[in-house]
Amino acid sequence: MSDIDYKSEIERIKKECGVTVVAHFYQRDEVFEMGDITGDSLELARRCKEETNPWIVFCGVGFMGQSVKIIDPSKRVLMPKIACCAMARMIDASYFDDSVEFMEKHGIKKENILPVTYINSDATIKARVGQMGGLVCTSSNASKIISKALDSGKKILFVPDRCLGQNIAIDMGLKSCVIGDGSNPKDADIICFDGFCSVHQLFTPADVEFYRNRYPDIKIAVHPECDPKVTALADFVGSTSQLIKYIKSLDPEQKVAVGTEYNLVNRLRDKNTYVLSSTKPECPTMNETTLEDLYKTMKSIEDGEPLNEIFVDDNTVKYARVALDRMLDIK
Repeated sequence: MSDIDYKSEIERIKKECGVTVVAHFYQRDEVFEMGDITGDSLELARRCKEETNPWIVFCGVGFMGQSVKIIDPSKRVLMPKIACCAMARMIDASYFDDSVEFMEKHGIKKENILPVTYINSDATIKARVGQMGGLVCTSSNASKIISKALDSGKKILFVPDRCLGQNIAIDMGLKSCVIGDGSNPKDADIICFDGFCSVHQLFTPADVEFYRNRYPDIKIAVHPECDPKVTALADFVGSTSQLIKYIKSLDPEQKVAVGTEYNLVNRLRDKNTYVLSSTKPECPTMNETTLEDLYKTMKSIEDGEPLNEIFVDDNTVKYARVALDRMLDIK
C-alpha cells in the first residue's frame, strides 16, 4: 500500500472510529502531517485533556502516552511505537529515592524537599513527585513552575534533566548543583539529577563559534536542554514552541542556526535556517514511528484488536495526576 493510501485510510478510520491522532513536533514529516493535535509537551498535555474522542493514537515517546492516560484514565491510548525517551530512562523510582536520600544525608529533611519533574519522565517518577507535593513541568513553563515551587521555601529537587535545571537556575539568578558533582546541596536552591537529552548534548560551543565565524550576523537559537555553556552563547533560548515563534518572527533573510531536533528545524523555514551541529541531531526514538506503523495502529482499532495500548495502574495514576494537574492549573 502506498503512502497516499495509508493517509486516506488513516483519515477514514479517524472519522469512523472516533480517533484523534496526536503528534509531537519531533516526529517524521509524514507522521506529523497526520496529527489532529500537534505541538510540544505542554501543548499536547493541555489539548489532550480537552479532547472528547474516545481513542487517542499518540505519535511520540512512551511517557507522552502515559501522560494522556494519567490526565484522563477513561481514554483509550495507543502508540504506533512505544518508543522510550533516553532521558526518561535515566531515572527510575530507585534513583529518585536515592536522590532524596542524598539530600537527607546532607542535612536537608525530606519534608523540606519539593520535587519537580520534567515531563520527560516515567509515570512512576511523576507519582513519586506527586506523593511529595511536587509538580511536573515542561520546557515551556519550567521557570513559572520553579517560581511557584520556590514559594514553598523548600529546596527544589529537579529531575531528570540537569541542563534544564541548571539553565532555569541561571535565568532566575539562583544557585544550582548536580548530584554527584561534589557540591553540597544545602548551598543550592535547585538540586539537579544528573540526566540529559542525548540529542541536545550534540550541540557544543564550537558549533556556535563555527556559525558566528561563517555568518557574523547570524542568530543562534537553542533549546534549554542544551548544555549551559551553549545556552550562554545563544541569542535566544526557548522550548520547542517558543523556538518556532521566535524564528517565525525573524526577517526571512535573517540567518539563524537552531540547536534542537532535526525534524523540527527542517520544517521551520525554506532558507537561511541551519542546524547547529556538524552531525544530524535526529532523535532515534521519536523517529521510530512510521506512517505504516500509524496505519496499522489505526486499523487495529477498526478491527477490534487494539495494538500497543497504554496502561498505568490506578495508584500511579492517582499520584502522577496530582503532579500533572498542579502544572496544568498554573496559567
